[in-house]
Amino acid sequence: MAQSALAMLCGENDADRPETIEALLAGVAPLLPMLDVIPNAAIFIKDVQARYVMANLALVQRCGMKPLLGKTSAEVFPAQLGPGYTEQDRRVLEQGLVLEDQLELHLYGSREPGWCLTHKRPLYNRNGEIIGLAGISVDLQSASDTHPAYQRLAAVDEHIRAHFNRRVTLGELTRIAGISVAQLERYCKRVFHLTPRQMIQKVRLEHAHRLLHTDIPITEVALQCGYTDHSAFTRQFKALTGFTPRQYRQATAQ
Repeated sequence: MAQSALAMLCGENDADRPETIEALLAGVAPLLPMLDVIPNAAIFIKDVQARYVMANLALVQRCGMKPLLGKTSAEVFPAQLGPGYTEQDRRVLEQGLVLEDQLELHLYGSREPGWCLTHKRPLYNRNGEIIGLAGISVDLQSASDTHPAYQRLAAVDEHIRAHFNRRVTLGELTRIAGISVAQLERYCKRVFHLTPRQMIQKVRLEHAHRLLHTDIPITEVALQCGYTDHSAFTRQFKALTGFTPRQYRQATAQ
């Protein structure tokens, strides 16, 4: 539902695209009450300066009811987090980057981590020029335990959680589940709303979150989370959180 809303905002055909961001907002305005009732989905539009020009109720609530319009993420979120989100926005606006199912860790008001799947797309006018971006950040849902394959995939999830501190291959996961790679990918998305690779990343980053609240050196945190390469750990951590492990440690220590 949320992805359908994003496609609707972006417009699939050149003829459907507005000339300006203001024209797009005028067209979207009647839909805002519908966007406000989509559960657990923060929906937004930003201009070419990466400033919010539309935000649904879920996003406003996620930001603690702060005024958002006319501000960038760097101005709304904590100083250690916001710049990373705005940097991502600028890649969308300047490079035409499209983000699909980007697993991201966020810090909420309680300082507890929350997981989202983020989608961002550039908005084009009829001349093919980028006039802004539209995005949706969907809170990760609970596992669907009514799915027929749930018990098999629960064993996969348990295996990942027991062995995330080493390399976990798709081959061993398919053997545990007794299904093909294609089935594993499809069923994991239906049950856990994540790919197997994202499931591994999520477990590793949850453990990293806990360890970064201690005095353990970051190189040791990387090793305990299954990364033999400290720089690879830093790159993936930043991709999922918007900031480095060191910056994250500083943010949660304040």
